[in-house]
Amino acid sequence: MPLNCSSLAARVPHVSGNGRIINKFTSNHVGSLFFFHPQNSSKPISVSLSNFNQSCSSSTMEDQKNLRVAALEPEKYYKELDVAVRAVQMACALCQRVQDSLISKTNGQVQSKDDNSPVTVADWSVQATVSWLLSKSFGRKNVSIVAEEDVQKLSEADASGLLAAVVNTVNECLVEAPRFGLEGPKMALGTSEVLEAISRCNSTGGPTGRFWTLDPVDGTLGFVRGDQYAVALALIEDGEVVLGVLGCPNYPMRKEWLSYHHRYHRIITKLTPPTSESWDKGFVTYATKGSGKAWMQPLLHANKKLVWPNSARPVQVSSIDDPASATFCEPVEKANSSHSFTAGLAHTMGLRKQPLRVYSMVKYAAIARGDAEIFMKFARAGYKEKIWDHAAGVVIIEEAGGVVTDARGHPLDFSKGIYLEGLDRGIIASAGAKLHDKIISAVDASWDSSSL
Repeated sequence: MPLNCSSLAARVPHVSGNGRIINKFTSNHVGSLFFFHPQNSSKPISVSLSNFNQSCSSSTMEDQKNLRVAALEPEKYYKELDVAVRAVQMACALCQRVQDSLISKTNGQVQSKDDNSPVTVADWSVQATVSWLLSKSFGRKNVSIVAEEDVQKLSEADASGLLAAVVNTVNECLVEAPRFGLEGPKMALGTSEVLEAISRCNSTGGPTGRFWTLDPVDGTLGFVRGDQYAVALALIEDGEVVLGVLGCPNYPMRKEWLSYHHRYHRIITKLTPPTSESWDKGFVTYATKGSGKAWMQPLLHANKKLVWPNSARPVQVSSIDDPASATFCEPVEKANSSHSFTAGLAHTMGLRKQPLRVYSMVKYAAIARGDAEIFMKFARAGYKEKIWDHAAGVVIIEEAGGVVTDARGHPLDFSKGIYLEGLDRGIIASAGAKLHDKIISAVDASWDSSSL
């Protein structure tokens, strides 16, 4: 009697949010099955689904007695990815609540940093939440985080109301951790614990060891305007980005809506409300280095539980390599990017479409999904790119089949601390090598005449 492969493939052990194996079986979405070594239940054994299915098709009950499954290396970073995706899902839910509140009334939830860029309750709350979740999942001494925010503003004498709002927002989020498959605190965090969680994100990165990078709300200006923003989390090991997760809560699933301010999408969805099960906007996209795959899953609906892989689907860059047909993205704000130079480049290359100006690392997601083909950013003199603004997006685009380099064609260097030191002129991301080479050639031809 042949071995019933389909029933066996549906009963593969599943890794829970805290990394434990629970007595439940499922097939995962990365083409492998996970079994456990009988002497070491903490080490999964990965088996190729395609190879396993081929074996099953010709097997009989007698063959089962001699079936030997080769033990392969555990899929690298499987626990880190699992926790990171769940944490970003939680962070997106937090941001959606805060953004809805900001749109209806500000309540003093928007502050200004020293460089006059905005910071909100969501920035601090997401940082505290993700910091706490990573420490809980992997142990505080094993977690090092480079992140954007500090507690200076929250510690000022007149910030008691703001601090109370942050503490309340963090606890409202953490109480829902079990719904996302993670363990929450046994009791609500106090003010000192929230401040400590934010302050722990004080790593300065570097070329050795392991650390996370977190931009709790990338594109805060878009966030406070009710438009696009992203939650960005990445893991860097010995200077290389090995894992990236991007949460894009307002990203419309119909790409034509991406060029409109998100308030128009809000109006339309109010006129024709989506059903509770529909996927009209918002997702978390993620990848691990060397996997050759990038994935996207919908945001978790209210009162639902996150069951991995949460309807995940693969994403892939566009196949367009003709500049005349390509869509290119650039930052909305002119303060740290030259629109005039990119406009000149676009003309030189024969780009016919209007630029897609989008806040935050949503631009990286657009290329990974195939909704755009080019992202160009050429900062004005004196501006230094920070690693948390790019790490997650870079690995996701690369694993989706795209290319990200500086304007000389060199890979971005995440080993020099909190800044992308040694960056040659600007950053270019594209859907493929052929298109990428054309952009770099155009930059070389135009640079001497620029004022950057």
